[in-house]
Amino acid sequence: MGILSKSTFNTYRENVEKSKPINWLNESVNARQRSSRLGEVTIFLSHKHDETFELRNAIAFLNSFGVNVYVDWLDEGMPKNTSGVTAKKIKSKIKEKNKFIFLATEGAISSKWCNWELGFGDAQKYIDHIALLPIQDNVNYSGSEYLQIYPYIYENDINRGSYYVRFPDGNTIDFVTWLKK
Repeated sequence: MGILSKSTFNTYRENVEKSKPINWLNESVNARQRSSRLGEVTIFLSHKHDETFELRNAIAFLNSFGVNVYVDWLDEGMPKNTSGVTAKKIKSKIKEKNKFIFLATEGAISSKWCNWELGFGDAQKYIDHIALLPIQDNVNYSGSEYLQIYPYIYENDINRGSYYVRFPDGNTIDFVTWLKK
């Protein structure tokens, strides 16, 4: 079972950047946020804000499946300075979106805000509409064993380019099917 590596995600981002302008991230996310269509799959992507490289890779990966990815700090309606208003708006966005994905990098796992979002996402989306997206070369949840209760997205070792969601009980579902669920 292949945890998604940083190099896998680099490939998605590089392909997008070859075909789109340099500021594709802002344009892509903002345009998709404004044009949320009925029946479109929407994802709240919880991530560590200073990990823009990993974020760009994850958005390119998720966009390749045709989903609408919400990123809080690219939302023009969010306050410029973090406050209680920010928390209220984030809660509203998590409730509003179909799916919650936690970009499980080492930085995000240690982030207070990311863990707060994960806890709220848990209350709103558990277990069918929440998943971890670990993008590291070696997943180690030491000290954060609670992450083992969540489904996670992975790449099939034999059939590269095929992605699945594995649930804590061992059940597995195709990623595209999970998105539509």
